[in-house]
Amino acid sequence: MAVKILAASPFLGITALVALIALFLGFSFKFMPRQRLFSVEELALHNGTDESLPILLGILGSVFDVSKGKSHYGIGGGYSHFAGRDASRAFVSGNFTGDGLTDSLRGLSSTEVKSIVEWRDFYYRSYKYVGKLVGRYYENQGNPTKYLKGVEAKAARGAQLLEKQKIEEAKQPSCNSRWSQDEGGEVWCDVGFPRLVQRPLEIALTGKMSKRCACFREDQLDQSGLEVYEGCDDLAKKCRV
Repeated sequence: MAVKILAASPFLGITALVALIALFLGFSFKFMPRQRLFSVEELALHNGTDESLPILLGILGSVFDVSKGKSHYGIGGGYSHFAGRDASRAFVSGNFTGDGLTDSLRGLSSTEVKSIVEWRDFYYRSYKYVGKLVGRYYENQGNPTKYLKGVEAKAARGAQLLEKQKIEEAKQPSCNSRWSQDEGGEVWCDVGFPRLVQRPLEIALTGKMSKRCACFREDQLDQSGLEVYEGCDDLAKKCRV
């Protein structure tokens, strides 16, 4: 009888549909994780000194509960310098004192920024995400700032450059190498001759120019930019380094 009434009355049918949608949304919101907005001062309270509060840390403005790692992030722990703050830069700089404990990435290379984004992803996978830190990366409504968008774009650019470098370097085989405390280092080629060659994308990636050891055939040795290892013969297949 009730089904017939609903079918006969479009208004009742719409009302019932709205009620069902409201019930579903209410159920969904109940189980959605809450995203709290933290001020710098509020986050600082969660540094492990107050045992009644969870231990929190920020990275690129995302805040995570790391209480389950209390032995590491609590007072006296090896990573306690990260607790109660956003010290994004320190994840790659290794500077855990003074100005090193900052969320500014000014002057970092694209690969370093990429590494910090990967650290943030690690925390998303490994710890509970609890909210956002208002400041450099999120504004007071919780929306990402231009700075955060720029950081993520730079990290993506770094990933693209690394992939391009990997493809380019695969065209010219790398040397084999080994090192021991007693004998020092050695490089050698199974086919070809070892030469030092500049990595052209390295400046864009790290801000520095570096070289790698690659193996070249004899008919390739007249290329410009190839460097023989000091103390090594031109056609030696093995060189001490």
